[in-house]
Amino acid sequence: MVKFVWAAALMCLLPVLAPVAAADLHSSLELVVPEPPTPVNVGGETRLVYELHLTNFSPDRVMLKSIEVRDASRGTPVAHFASTDLPALLGHPGPTAGPADPRVIEPGMRAVSYFWIPVGRAGTVPRTLIHRVSFDLLEPGIRVDVITDGGGTAVDFRPLLVLAPPLHGGPWVAVYDPAMSRGHRRMLFAVNGRAQIPARFAIDWFKIDPNGKLAHGDEAETANWYGYGADVLAVANATVVAVRGNMPESKSVSIHHNALQNASGNFVVLDLGSGRYAFYEHLKPGSLRVRAGDPVTAGQVIASLGYTGDSTGPHLHFHVADGPSPLAAEGLPYVLRDFEVLGDYGTIEAFAAGRPWKPTQKRLDRRSMEFPLANVVLQFAPGN
Repeated sequence: MVKFVWAAALMCLLPVLAPVAAADLHSSLELVVPEPPTPVNVGGETRLVYELHLTNFSPDRVMLKSIEVRDASRGTPVAHFASTDLPALLGHPGPTAGPADPRVIEPGMRAVSYFWIPVGRAGTVPRTLIHRVSFDLLEPGIRVDVITDGGGTAVDFRPLLVLAPPLHGGPWVAVYDPAMSRGHRRMLFAVNGRAQIPARFAIDWFKIDPNGKLAHGDEAETANWYGYGADVLAVANATVVAVRGNMPESKSVSIHHNALQNASGNFVVLDLGSGRYAFYEHLKPGSLRVRAGDPVTAGQVIASLGYTGDSTGPHLHFHVADGPSPLAAEGLPYVLRDFEVLGDYGTIEAFAAGRPWKPTQKRLDRRSMEFPLANVVLQFAPGN
C-alpha cells in the first residue's frame, strides 16, 4: 500500500513537471537594486535617482536590448530605454574602459544602469518598482531571446535634507554630469566589503566671471582663480566629526593624482544628525577654523576653498552621505534652501572648454527647495 501511494503521488506530479523542459531554462541575469530609489526635486522636476545592477551568471555573453522601469503595483511603465539609449545609461565597474559596446555583459561580469529618471510631479511617483530587461544570450552558434523581470524595490519617500548654501554670493557653477562615465555619480568604491557610491549627489562648485572665465590673469596660477580662498560655510547646525587641514597644495594648476586616501585633500566632515554627514573637500591648507568635536551653526565660516587632493583646479567638492567615511558610505540626496539661477552651460563639455555660459531669459529666477540642475550658473543671496 505504501509503495502504491508513493507511486501514485509521483504520477500526479509528472504532468506538472513535464512542461518545464531543460532546453527552456537559461542561467542569465541577476537584477538587484542595492539602494532604494529616491525622488529628488532637480531643477523643478521630480527625478528618481538610483542604480540597477545586472550580473551575468550565464556561461555565455549577454547583449542587452532594452530596460523598462515599471510601477510594480499598477504594472504600467514608468520609463523605457531602448537599445540605442542603453550605452549612455550603462557602466561597467572595475576597468577604466569597459567593453567596446556597453550593452555587452561578459560571463561572470556586472553592468550597472545609472538611472536619473524624470517622473513629473512628486505626487505621481510610484511606491514600488520592478524592472523588465530584454536581452540576447549569445550562445555559441545560436542567439536566445530572453525577457526577465526583477530588481523589485520600494521607493524611499523620507523627507530630504534642506541645507543652507555652502558658499556666499556667486556666480558659481554647479558642476556635475549624471552620464559621465568616470564622474562622481558613477564612481563605485568597494570598501570594507561593500560597494557604494559615496558621491552620488556630489557637486563641484567653481566660481566664474560673467564671461565664464575661471581666473583673472594667468589661469595656471592657483591664487588667480576666482574661487580660491572663498569662505566655505556650514550648511546646517551640526557637529564636526573629522578634519584634515595640513595637506599642501601646488601653487600652479596641473593634472596630478594622489593615493586614494588623499584624493579628498584637506576636508571637513559635519555630522548633520540622523545618520547624515556633509563632506567639504579640497580645502586650502591652514584655513580650517574648526576641529573635531566643535559645534557649528548654519552659515558659519569653517574653512577656505583651496586646491588640494585630486583636483582640476580650485573648487569646493560638496556631498552628503550616510557615514563619516569619504569612501565607505552611500551618497544621499538633499535640496538647497534657496538660490538664484543666472544661466547655465548646457553641458559639462561646454564648461570644460571655457565657453561663455548662457544667461537665463528670466529677469529673476529664484529657486527654493531644489537640487541644482547640472552645470547651472547661480548665486546665493547676500548673507546666505
